[in-house]
Amino acid sequence: MVRLRLQRHGRKRLPYYHIVAADMRTKRDGRIIEDLGRFNPTQEPSLKKLETDRVIYWLKNGAQPTDTVRSILKKEGIFYRLHLERWGKSEDEIEQTISQWKEERQKGEKKAVTKAERMKQQLKAEEEKFKKEQEARAKEEAEKAKAAAEAKKAEEAAAEKGEEVAAEKKEEADAGKAEEVKEEQADSKEAEAEEKKEEKKEKAEKKAEAPAEKKEADVGKAEEAKEEKADSKEAEAEAKKEEKPKEAEKKAEKDASGNEEKKADSEKKAEEEPKDKDDSAAESSSDKEEK
Repeated sequence: MVRLRLQRHGRKRLPYYHIVAADMRTKRDGRIIEDLGRFNPTQEPSLKKLETDRVIYWLKNGAQPTDTVRSILKKEGIFYRLHLERWGKSEDEIEQTISQWKEERQKGEKKAVTKAERMKQQLKAEEEKFKKEQEARAKEEAEKAKAAAEAKKAEEAAAEKGEEVAAEKKEEADAGKAEEVKEEQADSKEAEAEEKKEEKKEKAEKKAEAPAEKKEADVGKAEEAKEEKADSKEAEAEAKKEEKPKEAEKKAEKDASGNEEKKADSEKKAEEEPKDKDDSAAESSSDKEEK
């Protein structure tokens, strides 16, 4: 079976391909039957050459294209051309229809962008993004600086206002203190005057009350002296009352002890009298003998 396929050529990372008709049993880079065109995906346009009549010939004779070759042939309108030929269109009608179809297709398709163009677009987009970021950053810093300056001015204004307010408050406080001092001095003078008046009044009252108090004191002293005398008399009477029984008891005890002494003396004398008689008798007898 004949296959319509791509045959690789070129160097590493920079390939290009031949569109060939070859036996499906041969290798990719092996023997071919016919060279039908060129395809270079790294360039624009990618299709450089295509033998349309020979491709249609092989397709009519049963050659099968690979998927990649099929997509290339679709984009070039080969299958659309075959369809029109089967419908019995003339060559001029087919060419006119294919040219219109390609124009419409090109309008609808976006232009293919190469790798270099993509890199340029990416770099440009990054540069624009970087510039926008720089501008935004500069704008933000400017706004911050402006806000800081305004805040500083506001702080300075507030500080000045605060100093003015403090000075006014200080002046008011000083004035208030001076008034308070004056009021205190006036109050102290008034208080001293009132104290002096009260002292004078008290002295006068004391002088007026002194004779009456003296009289009352003398009366009180006299009454106290009378009461003390009465109390002393009562105490002496009670003491005498208490001493009388004690003296009677002492006298009774003394009489009892005297009686006992007298009794003892009488007994002693009674005992001594016989002795004296005996002694006197003995002396008289001894005297007689001596004679």
